[in-house]
Amino acid sequence: MEQTAISQSPIFTLGELAEWLGTELKGDPGIRITGVGSLEDARPGDISFVVKPRHTSRLCDCKASALLIPPALGDLGFPALIVPNPYLAVARVAQLFDRPPTLASGVHLTAVLEEDVQLGEDVAVGALAYIGSSSSVGARTRVYGGALIGRDVLIGEDCLLYPGAVIMDGCRLGNRVIVHSGAVIGADGFGFAQDEAGRHVKIPQRGIVQIDDDVEIGANATIDRATFGRTWIQRGTKIDNLVMIGHNVVVGEHSLIVAQAGVAGSTQIGRHVILAAQAGISGQLEIGDRVRVGAKSGVAQSIEAGRDMMGLPALPNRDFFKIWALLKRLPEMNKELKELRANVAELQAALKDKTA
Repeated sequence: MEQTAISQSPIFTLGELAEWLGTELKGDPGIRITGVGSLEDARPGDISFVVKPRHTSRLCDCKASALLIPPALGDLGFPALIVPNPYLAVARVAQLFDRPPTLASGVHLTAVLEEDVQLGEDVAVGALAYIGSSSSVGARTRVYGGALIGRDVLIGEDCLLYPGAVIMDGCRLGNRVIVHSGAVIGADGFGFAQDEAGRHVKIPQRGIVQIDDDVEIGANATIDRATFGRTWIQRGTKIDNLVMIGHNVVVGEHSLIVAQAGVAGSTQIGRHVILAAQAGISGQLEIGDRVRVGAKSGVAQSIEAGRDMMGLPALPNRDFFKIWALLKRLPEMNKELKELRANVAELQAALKDKTA
C-alpha cells in the first residue's frame, strides 16, 4: 500500500484488493486504485461496482479504472474483481479509503475535564468539549469539539463522538461506537404518574443507557435512560438520524432502525430486526428476531419472529397488500354497489306490483 504525498490517502493495486477480498481478478493486477465512486461519478483511479444487469447500460460513460461485479455478469470489458455481493464488497473497499475528520491526539486548551477523568492512550478531545468527573475514555477515541460527556460515563476504545454529541451521566459505551452530532444518549425517559387532580407527577429516571460494541447512532437521535436498570442497544445495531428510543427499551444485535422511527418504553426488540422510516412501535411489546416493519407502519401488538409487517395498524404483508388492492378499487366498487341497489329496488317494486 502506498500513500500520496499531499493527501496521505492510501493507494492499492487491483491485485492487492483482490487478495484482500479473496476473490477472482480479471485484468491487470497492477492497476492503481485511489478511491471509490459510483458509475456516474467515478474518476480514473476509482473502483466502482455493478449490482444488476440493468446497471450495465451506464458503463458507456464510466471513467472508473476497475469494477466490482457479480459472477453472472461475466466480462464487461473493464478490469474487474468478481465478487458474490458487489454492494457488500464496495462497502468493505470504501472503508479502506475512509478517514474520519482530523483531530489531533491530546486535549485542546479550551476543553474542560473535571476531576478524576481517565483518558486512554492516543485519545483526542476537541475544542470546548466537556468531560464530567469520574468518567473514562478508552484508547484512540475521538471526542470532537462541543461534545459533552457527563459524570461517571464509561466510553470504550476507538469511538467517535462528533461535535455536539451528548452522553449523559452514568451511561456506558462499548468499543468502536459512533455517535453523530446532536444525538443525546441518556436524557430522562418520559415517565409520569397522574394524581387525583389530573396533574402529572414526574417519576425520577435513575437508570442508564448501555451501548454495546460497533453501534452507530445517527444525528439528532435520542435514546432515553431507563427508569430503573438500563436501556440497552446491543452489539452491531445501527440507528439512523432522528430516531427516538424510549426508556428501558432493549434493541437486539445487528438491528436497523431507520430515520424518524420511534420505539416506546419497555419494548423488547429482537436480533436482526429492521424498522423502516417513521415506523412507530408501542410500549411494552415484544418484537421477535428478524421481524421487518415497513415505513410509516404502526405496531400496537407483539410480533412473532420472522414476520414482515406493514400498515397502520401493522398487518402481515400479505394481508396488507390484499387490503390495499381492494382500496384501489373502492371507487369502482362503490359505483357497482349503487347500480346493484338500484336494480334491487326495481326488482322489489316489480315483485310488489305482482303481489298487489
